Amino acid sequence: MKLFSKKDEKKTEKERVEERREEVLAAGRKFKYPLQWTRHRIVVNTILIALVVITMIIVGGYLALYRIGMTDELLFRVTRAIPVPVATVDDEDVRFSDYLMFYRSSMTSIERQSGSQFDESSYTALRDEYKRIALSEAEEYAYAAKLAKELDITVSDEEVAIEFDRHLKIGGIDRSEEGFIKIIEDNFGLTKSEYERMLYLTLVKAKVEMEIDETANKLANKVESLLASNGNNYQAVAEQLGDEIIYEETGGLVDSKNIDGGRASEAMKLEPEQSSGRFVSMNGDGYYFVKLIKKTNSEVNFVSIKVPFTEFNKRFESLREGGKIVEYIEIPDSEQAGQ
Repeated sequence: MKLFSKKDEKKTEKERVEERREEVLAAGRKFKYPLQWTRHRIVVNTILIALVVITMIIVGGYLALYRIGMTDELLFRVTRAIPVPVATVDDEDVRFSDYLMFYRSSMTSIERQSGSQFDESSYTALRDEYKRIALSEAEEYAYAAKLAKELDITVSDEEVAIEFDRHLKIGGIDRSEEGFIKIIEDNFGLTKSEYERMLYLTLVKAKVEMEIDETANKLANKVESLLASNGNNYQAVAEQLGDEIIYEETGGLVDSKNIDGGRASEAMKLEPEQSSGRFVSMNGDGYYFVKLIKKTNSEVNFVSIKVPFTEFNKRFESLREGGKIVEYIEIPDSEQAGQ
């Protein structure tokens, strides 16, 4: 059997070997290229499937958040990781995660304390009411953040830590951090980082309000001056300033752990007839002055004067009236939802 033809005999041995080698390789390519084509198809199909899945996740997330209005924990975690907006205030994004944080903390508290008292219709109306409250809160804090940037106001991690520690000791009780975190988890469904986020937003808003509210600052200075001149006679100051301030009496002993903007906690630090001086309320909506009347180991009787902040609310309502607040979700009117 001849491996080479007469024509091949004129070629050198090297040329004949190279030609034979090329023939063998050409035959092998018939098996190689179909395999390469199959791999190519697998890669393309994988990419297409991945794109379809990602698109479905995006569309599903959009519908769940912006159309269906779901508020479950999974979506809350997703919005914390991906800062999508629920609204804008004067072109400042309002975080969806902040809205869900306020809403879920309020509803968790209600559900765990008295959720069984509501029928389905009342519960639906209640949810819509608290959605509206939570969205308005988130919008206000977003506007405060915008003003803070413009005014070069910052809140440090240390300030948040100090405020967290102050909350640990509300009512004069020296709680452990673990115990306090358990309380906020059980009652509000919040983690420590989420609670710190709330504290951060409150501090930002309070600093902004103190900076922009000249009326409140002047009035607080006036209250200080009057109290210093009349021997801490709160009632006399209230009669003199009238509706400019808010004067309150407990009328008797109340729990030192009262949720009252920090007044009971502050009063617990005082001695009878001693005045606290000016301090910002724990929710950042004004200045408080407190005078202790009487106290026991766990209760206090006090009078207080509040100088409310008003400038921020005026500016915020002006934005709403001017159409500068754009919301990306629709919240049914609570009265209609309950019908």
